Amino acid sequence: MSDAAIPPTARVLIASDKFKGSLTAVEVAAHVEAGLRRVVPALTVESLPVADGGDGTVDAAVAAGFERRAVRVTGPLGEPVEAAYALRDGTAVVEMAEASGLRRLPPGVFAPLAATTYGTGELLRAALEAGARTIVLGVGGSATSDGGAGMLSALGARLLDAQGVPVAPGGGALAALAQADLTGLDPRLADTEVVLAGDVDNPLLGPKGAAAVYGPQKGASPADVAALDAALRRYAEVLDALAAAQSPGAGAAGGLGFGALAGLGAVFRPGIAVLLDVLGFPDALGRADLVITGEGSLDEQTLHGKAPVGVAQAARARGLDVVAVCGRLALPPADLGAAGIRRAYPLTDIEPDPARCMAQAGPLLEQAAAGLARDYLLPPG
Repeated sequence: MSDAAIPPTARVLIASDKFKGSLTAVEVAAHVEAGLRRVVPALTVESLPVADGGDGTVDAAVAAGFERRAVRVTGPLGEPVEAAYALRDGTAVVEMAEASGLRRLPPGVFAPLAATTYGTGELLRAALEAGARTIVLGVGGSATSDGGAGMLSALGARLLDAQGVPVAPGGGALAALAQADLTGLDPRLADTEVVLAGDVDNPLLGPKGAAAVYGPQKGASPADVAALDAALRRYAEVLDALAAAQSPGAGAAGGLGFGALAGLGAVFRPGIAVLLDVLGFPDALGRADLVITGEGSLDEQTLHGKAPVGVAQAARARGLDVVAVCGRLALPPADLGAAGIRRAYPLTDIEPDPARCMAQAGPLLEQAAAGLARDYLLPPG
């Protein structure tokens, strides 16, 4: 018997995030659609891959109709990398991980003290040169802990030591910062709305700050964490921006959030809320009868600003049912329901072995989606 009285003529909106390590959000949508069509071949399906500001944000924007713009920029270790941002009608979507993310580092290589966000600043500059007057800066997945100092430098700031020499790249070098001159920042920023879009609200400093919470994920030892936190405090003091350092989102992406708030006049908003608006999700909801969302792991973190909950809350406000697909499910039904998700279909119900589940995520997702279609899109019996 089906879980819902949704007819096979229903219009289904697929709005899932990526399955990290297995499938991009675009690939997730394709496999879910294929699985649904196994059961209801003539089903009306609309795909709108989503992201919360981290990895995959530019891809989601491109899938929604933005133009991909490729740019050669500086990677986190100073090497050139090919990155991209997305542009449509004067709005640019910039994903800091494109230039300064962990995925830009060689396997097994970390540089918590030296990695730079300079390339992210170059992406922002490219967006300004392309005519963007609204920039959504997605933060997440960073390799860096430099407080956005590299980003500001790429946009014209001068960060100098006591001898008047520019400090070296990376968060560790900020311990030597003596003066900061932001008068040379790109003047187009004054007429540009910068929206800092992220899924964490940590401050820059202290036990819940960028270094303490996220530094170890980037290879920082306890001694590195202490050194980074002290250097970032010095940076905030020299910028005379200790108040901004305590703002929600200042600790995002190794403190790049702070650099955007204090240096670029950015406004922090939850990433999924920003991206849903930019991607045209409200209009897509108006065409839907059932919404399918998801991500690789539905767990406690999902409940704190991740894409599936943002999708579910917006859909529930329209009176729409929401179901989810995921690699693994670590939430009880009550928590799912409170988040607005009626039911979840984890791949581990089909293939319990995690390694095989990740390796075969595409075919397994089609099986899960076929089961979802039988439950929701076929008449009872």
